[in-house]
Amino acid sequence: MTYSKSVSTFFKTAILCSGLLALGTVSANAQQSGAPVSKEQQELLDLSKQKWQWMADKKADTLAGLFHDKSMFVHMGGSWGKAQEVNVIKSGGIHYKKAEVYSASVNIIGNTAILLNDIDLVAVVGGNEVVNPFMVTEVYVKEGGQWKMGSLTFSRLMRAVKLKTGTGNQ
Repeated sequence: MTYSKSVSTFFKTAILCSGLLALGTVSANAQQSGAPVSKEQQELLDLSKQKWQWMADKKADTLAGLFHDKSMFVHMGGSWGKAQEVNVIKSGGIHYKKAEVYSASVNIIGNTAILLNDIDLVAVVGGNEVVNPFMVTEVYVKEGGQWKMGSLTFSRLMRAVKLKTGTGNQ
């Protein structure tokens, strides 16, 4: 293969990937931009919002009812299952004080729902208040007509914190 063909192929691939990335970004933000949502999608968006409040209020027993028995949780400091997540909330090991949600979207695939939340999270971890920007992925499964959380993953974003908190810890 010649050098010019390699460069041409590279640029075609780069343009295609850029287009797909842009399309994915538009899709992820569609529900925040006024695109219609189904009743079931709205139910999940409302459940997610309620979950953030339960976390802020340290309602570990309520959250235990939401979490599937086989659920998994991924944080900056590690990953674990339902029992440890509930214990971390009960003990105050992590106190999710406030989740400022900037956008939320949901896709339903059969009995599985995937939610994305662009948030700034104010939390107390190890006695220190911190604020971090996250894209949070929530996965729910529907069993017996009820949505249960199967996974919660915090992916730290490279953007600056948007929330004005008055704390210097970020």
